[in-house]
Amino acid sequence: MVGSSSLELITPLSQRFFLSSPLTPFKSLAFPSKKRPLFSAPARIRSELSFSVGTHLIPHPAKVDKGGEDAFFVSGYNGGVLAVADGVSGWAEKNVDPALFSQELMANASGLVTDEEVDYNPQILLRKAHAATSSMGSATVIIAMLEKNGTLKIASVGDCGLRVLRNGQVIFSTQPQEHYFDCPYQLSSEIIGQTYRDAMVCSLELIEGDTIVMGSDGLFDNVFDQEIVSIIYRIDDVTPAAKALADLASSHSTDTDFDSPYIIEARSRGFDVPLWKKILGKKLTGGKPDDITVIVGRVVSLPNDSRA
Repeated sequence: MVGSSSLELITPLSQRFFLSSPLTPFKSLAFPSKKRPLFSAPARIRSELSFSVGTHLIPHPAKVDKGGEDAFFVSGYNGGVLAVADGVSGWAEKNVDPALFSQELMANASGLVTDEEVDYNPQILLRKAHAATSSMGSATVIIAMLEKNGTLKIASVGDCGLRVLRNGQVIFSTQPQEHYFDCPYQLSSEIIGQTYRDAMVCSLELIEGDTIVMGSDGLFDNVFDQEIVSIIYRIDDVTPAAKALADLASSHSTDTDFDSPYIIEARSRGFDVPLWKKILGKKLTGGKPDDITVIVGRVVSLPNDSRA
């Protein structure tokens, strides 16, 4: 199942994905002046901000029939909420569908976005969504919540990631949390495991025109930051941009000659081809086949009729 969307309404919680639409940019009015008046002119009101969002998901090549094990949702509440969860595939060895936990976790989080106790705090949203999830399994997860004043608040457990792009550069990157290579932090149905307290939590100020690229590790294990910047710079519309990033990640993931971010990290941790192959000048190469979820959010000004 391959999905790409920028739909307007959030789909029912019983469905797998939750999508919302881009918002039409609002152009604020400027008041020209020639000389300083005797009395100060009214201060220009800062535009309220929101996300224009595009999404795309490509399942692991071996998991196309079931749709993969990633899940995500996008909400237009307040300035916008973006979230991705990546089900841990190892549960399949215990005859547990790894997709169930990530799907339920995202459904719960989507339903709790407006909860009074959450108070628009992504770490508290993680806590409540995790507590409400009854499926067996575990998942890495990231949630980003934009205030209308431009403050982006992030909570992340594991190796789902987020980049902020401004003026053709990556100005912010989340860092993966892991126990050891290829074993990330994860929220789990088991008592032993990480909780919302282990989340990486941060906030930063965004401005109109900034772009958020969020995804599961299937994106960032296979696509370099400079490739992300190139695609975002080249493709202005968020939905085609999300699809282009997912397609590139998918192509790299099955290319056995590609020197992917994942493989470069593996070699730096001591994983490589046998010594005799090294003597012949060979090295460990290739992408990492995986579910690939991409969310692209462009920061825009809210139109007049969207302001409360």
